[in-house]
Amino acid sequence: METPAVGVRGAAPVLRRTLLAAPAAAAAAPSRATAQAFPNRPIRIISPYAPGGFNDVLSRLIGQKLGEALGQTVVVDNRPGANTIIGTGLVARAEPDGHTLLMAALPFVVNPSLYRLPYDPIRDFTPVALITTVPNVLVVHPSLPVHTVRELIEYAAANPGKLTFGSVGTGSSYHMAGELFKTLTGVDMLHVPYRGSAPAMTDLLAGRFEVFFANLVSVIPHIRSGRLRALAVTAPERSSVLPELPTIAEAGVPGFNASSWYGLVGPAGMPGEVVERLNGAINAITAMPAVRAQLLRDGAEPLSGTPAEFASTIAEGIRLWGDVVRRRGIKVE
Repeated sequence: METPAVGVRGAAPVLRRTLLAAPAAAAAAPSRATAQAFPNRPIRIISPYAPGGFNDVLSRLIGQKLGEALGQTVVVDNRPGANTIIGTGLVARAEPDGHTLLMAALPFVVNPSLYRLPYDPIRDFTPVALITTVPNVLVVHPSLPVHTVRELIEYAAANPGKLTFGSVGTGSSYHMAGELFKTLTGVDMLHVPYRGSAPAMTDLLAGRFEVFFANLVSVIPHIRSGRLRALAVTAPERSSVLPELPTIAEAGVPGFNASSWYGLVGPAGMPGEVVERLNGAINAITAMPAVRAQLLRDGAEPLSGTPAEFASTIAEGIRLWGDVVRRRGIKVE
């Protein structure tokens, strides 16, 4: 009996607020329902590389732990080809429900400056979690009479055009580190791209080219045996694997940073609750002592952070490497 009298003047505003809130609540309901149901089938992590490489190994490590955390099967699907464009394009076209993810790496932010892509790395993807960075290491063949980064710069300046640096392909982290080095130091070195790390390493050890910005793990045995000479790491901080090596920035090239990073992204339009759940699970995984120990053994530095921070890393990478590609006039051969 008292209810109408209590809300006479407030009834209309309350009704308006209710009507205005109804569409928002209705729109939020499917997102909440999707998040509550996630994951309701196996999750697929696409590795845009062939099996056996670090991207594949990392995908399987994270996939196993993610499956345990979410109580669902996680499968790794290797889709190599076209400098990661094939596998990346599959994820861009997938349903944005969190069940299809990409283990993205440096080509994700380099390729936009080298190719006409069937996707946009900003518009067509949802950053989920940055997982790790892997520094490359600047090594030279022992026949080259240099022992420091400064000596390499001086030697290159005194012998313009005589030095060659190899890579595992145009646009690879090996290649881009070398081009950034040339940009910041002004040295003149000829780039020689190879189809993979095995033939490049064979020719480097044989002295067919002199300079290599290589994956840390792949060259450690050759550094320790004396078949290669390490000068510095490409990351902004020293590596825990070879802590005696300075960074290239420390060694005389301020601002140099050419680390490779790895992280999970999904298609654009993923529900925020699903992204948050995946991000939280992955951050917890990279904090596990056993996972951290395995990554550090492989020369990788475990990371954690928010999707927004990962988005900033992607945007900055596109800007940085796009500038290097334009300044060096790099073309895909």
